[in-house]
Amino acid sequence: MMGRWERIDHYLDRGEQFLLISFLSFMIFIAFLQIVLRNFFDTGLGWGDSLLRNLVLWVGFIGATLATREGKHINIDVVSRWLPSLSQKVVTFITHLFSLLICLLLTYAALKFIINEAQMGHKTFLNIPAWVPQMILPVTFGLMTFRFGLRSLKALSEMGKPDFLGNREKET
Repeated sequence: MMGRWERIDHYLDRGEQFLLISFLSFMIFIAFLQIVLRNFFDTGLGWGDSLLRNLVLWVGFIGATLATREGKHINIDVVSRWLPSLSQKVVTFITHLFSLLICLLLTYAALKFIINEAQMGHKTFLNIPAWVPQMILPVTFGLMTFRFGLRSLKALSEMGKPDFLGNREKET
């Protein structure tokens, strides 16, 4: 059962990496183009700066989902290093479960924000409704919720396994 969800997560990861590379490349191109147009032709793309701001948002949030997948998100790990193996597993489970709940709340809040933006009818670059590029918020918080859910299930299954090596495995 977990294998299927991990495969889905793997394909999501590939898509996110592709988007991240594409958006970063496009951002560099647009920023360079803006510099050339402003310095040499006294003009620029009227929508360029707004697009770049939105792409920074997208790149940041996609990076956050990738960090969550890799376990490289912000983590405070002071006490659990000195706990016995089972206690470490319990703390890991509780931490992932807490992170899941926070991301779930943030997903809900982001969806409410998007609904409000859609009702207000604000526009952004190229006359696109402002809520369209802001959809990255609930999507990425939803992905982080999914990933912390997977990590919680893994941590829960690890709590039931005996640890014959104790903490020696972590020291090497």
